[in-house]
Amino acid sequence: MPPPDALRDKYNAVFHKLNEVYGRPVWRSHGSPLDELIGTILSQATADVNTARAYAELTARFPDWESVMNAPPEEVVAAIRSAGLAPTKGPRIQNALRTIMRQRGELSLDFLADMPLDEALAWLTAIDGVGPKTAAIVMLFSLGRPAFPVDTHVFRVGRRLGLIAPRQSAAQAHVTLADLGAPETYYPMHINLIRHGREICRARVPHCHICPLQDECDYYRAAVLQARDG
Repeated sequence: MPPPDALRDKYNAVFHKLNEVYGRPVWRSHGSPLDELIGTILSQATADVNTARAYAELTARFPDWESVMNAPPEEVVAAIRSAGLAPTKGPRIQNALRTIMRQRGELSLDFLADMPLDEALAWLTAIDGVGPKTAAIVMLFSLGRPAFPVDTHVFRVGRRLGLIAPRQSAAQAHVTLADLGAPETYYPMHINLIRHGREICRARVPHCHICPLQDECDYYRAAVLQARDG
C-alpha cells in the first residue's frame, strides 16, 4: 500500500471527481436512529426496492415497534417476506428491539446522538446481527455522526482504486476510509461510491473505458492497461 499521505491525496482526488460527475449529495436525516436500524437490517442482502416494500408492510401491519417486538415471530416474518431472508431478519429485528428495551427501558436510540462515537458504535454492534456497516449507517444516515459505512459497492470500488488493501476486511475498511478523509466527506463519498459501483465500476463487467477515475485506479492500471499493452 502507498504511504498514508498518498492515500489521502487519492481519496481527495476521487472525492472531487465523483462530485463533478454525480454532484455532491447533501446530508439529511433519514429518520430516527431506531427506524434506520430496522430499515438497515431489512436491507441486508437485498435490493432497495425490496427493503422499501418490506418496511412499508411491516409498519402497516404493526402500529409501533413495541408491537413488532411482542408479535408472534411468524407474523413478523410474514410481514417482511419481500425483503428476503425473512426467517433470519424477523428474529433479528425482534431481538434488537428486546435488547434495546432491556438495556434502555424504552424503544429509542436517540441517546446515541450524545454518546462518544466509538462507544455508540460498540453499543450497536453488541446487538446480535448488527455489524459495523449497519452501525455506521445508523450513525451517519440518521444522526449525521462521522462514521463511514462500507457496503458491497463501496468495498469493491475502494479495493479496485487501492484505497482499501487487498487483504483488508470490510470491517477494517470502515476505519481505513474514515481515516483517509475529513468527516464532512463521508456522506457524499459513501453515496457517490455506491452510485459509481452500480453504474460504472460493476462487479462483473466494469465499464473501465468510460470511468472518470482511471488515473486513480489500481485495477485499471494493473488489469486494463496491461491487457491492452499485451
